[in-house]
Amino acid sequence: MAESGESDRRPTTTVDVSWESGFRFTSSDSYGHTVTVDAPVNEGDDFDGFMPGELLLTSLAGCSGIDVVNILTKQRQQVTGLEIRVKGTQEPDPPWTWTEIELLYTVRGRSLSGSAVSRAIDLSENKYCSVGASLGGRTRITSTYDIVEEPPA
Repeated sequence: MAESGESDRRPTTTVDVSWESGFRFTSSDSYGHTVTVDAPVNEGDDFDGFMPGELLLTSLAGCSGIDVVNILTKQRQQVTGLEIRVKGTQEPDPPWTWTEIELLYTVRGRSLSGSAVSRAIDLSENKYCSVGASLGGRTRITSTYDIVEEPPA
């Protein structure tokens, strides 16, 4: 049993999700941002927004990307860009659990240190990224990176 007040120290987040029509929902956060989550009602139908699984992959990349840029910037690395391609593999049957996720980081900048980039990714994936930590119990997450040297400004 938790000590009195212990739950007050844990970060909490609330989002509100509202059904619009079909399989489309709008999610809003406490800052006023919205995102549309949707899926085709029938195979091949058009739909608006992210499917939930793709949004999960986006959340993982966004979480790690924030960490990597933050860490590299604090290390005074001259980062000019970061792209992350995420490839996820799911079980073929419900609940279609993610079994493997591969992240390919493309880090752009000037005179970037390979060891600094590698360490930033490692720190994100193994210490800071809450989304990766939440998925990691059931999903094998791997990553690779490329460094693209930008010309001097």
